[in-house]
Amino acid sequence: MLLTIVTAGSRGDVQPYVALGLGLRRAGHRVRLATHETFREFVTGRGLEFEALAGDPQAILRGAAADAWLASGRSRNMLGFVREFRRTAGLLVEQWLHDYWRVCREADAVIFSAVATPAHDVARRLGVPSIGAYLQPLSRTAEFPTIGLLGRAGAMDADVVGTREPGALRRAFNYATHVAAEQAMWQPFRGRVNRWRAETLGVARAPFLGPYGAMWRERVPLLYGFSPRVVPKPADWGPHVHVTGYWVLPPDESWRPDPALEAFLAAGEPPVYVGFGSMTPATAGRLTEIALGALERAGQRGVLLKGWGSLGEGDLPTWATAVRDVPHEWLLPRMRAVVHHGGAGTTGAAMRAGVPSVVVPLGFDQPFWGRRVAALGVGPEPVPRRRLAADALARAIEQAVADPAMRERAAALGATLRAEDGVARAVEAVEGELRGARRR
Repeated sequence: MLLTIVTAGSRGDVQPYVALGLGLRRAGHRVRLATHETFREFVTGRGLEFEALAGDPQAILRGAAADAWLASGRSRNMLGFVREFRRTAGLLVEQWLHDYWRVCREADAVIFSAVATPAHDVARRLGVPSIGAYLQPLSRTAEFPTIGLLGRAGAMDADVVGTREPGALRRAFNYATHVAAEQAMWQPFRGRVNRWRAETLGVARAPFLGPYGAMWRERVPLLYGFSPRVVPKPADWGPHVHVTGYWVLPPDESWRPDPALEAFLAAGEPPVYVGFGSMTPATAGRLTEIALGALERAGQRGVLLKGWGSLGEGDLPTWATAVRDVPHEWLLPRMRAVVHHGGAGTTGAAMRAGVPSVVVPLGFDQPFWGRRVAALGVGPEPVPRRRLAADALARAIEQAVADPAMRERAAALGATLRAEDGVARAVEAVEGELRGARRR
């Protein structure tokens, strides 16, 4: 059976699906991953088939407008994310739609990420099963509000997960925020999607409110690639939603660390990691200055991840080093604490490493994960991007490295997460859903 996985975005939006694809291949399936050309070697080097989607996410995030948007902190909520995404990638979305039809036409089943949700329409047109595979909790629920909500109500989303049952009014509010978020994602692209449905797929236009309600009522199967220990499954999600655990890709067997990095790690106490991945502004001089100032005030050595920007470039003190691309599964367990942007993948990797996290959210789902880290007691309160300064970051780092209870909780959570096999559970769920689809 040929399973086509469709995803788009940065490295963090692709790597978990490579791990999932490898699990499905081990189970005997033929797996094709459709994503950006920049990831071709990354995908094929792991033995998966590849199809290219339009666009270069690195070039988009390195553009002047996107860089200013990231550096300003205006990326902190869903509406800001959608507005900027529409402005910088609106025409690209139209190309993606046509690409989804092209890359899925041979598939026996389609697995799609949140960004690639229109691939579900392609599967319906082809008459083959489709399964969503998301990295953030985006399904409607009355238990907590949508992850991109502004204000204190949005800040509470991570605090209330898996704790107490909200009252009736709060449950109604929570559910409504998910419906509103769906509209925020749908309405800016409604015209493009409906033209594509009519002209390319030859099907009726979607309803004014979009496809999400129908997908929920039809119980389209959905996998979530995070741990139920981190975000417990809400009772109102139903059996078609599977919270499987993280989809972890171990380092390539041929990968070896830079000897200079190994020497740095061996030369003193475990350092503190500072990195913002693909969300690093291209002009990150000020961010580097803040990170080094905070590490110095906290009395910690540091490893700075350049990511897709320039964090850590230039002359560094002897107690700090910069790296471009090192697997988190190898590096983070060697750290004393991890300062990061709160992306879903990095948050999961830091938790699995068993060390505290200091989250500086830069956009979209990251405030949710930052609040979730704090609610689980495995890191201090998030440091808001707009109020980021060396003193504030130093205080958070000091708490992360010196609070014994926090460190104990982080170690215990890490041990629990490392014992999970999210890929195996996801493969089991996919095969179960495919068997169910054949019976229908």
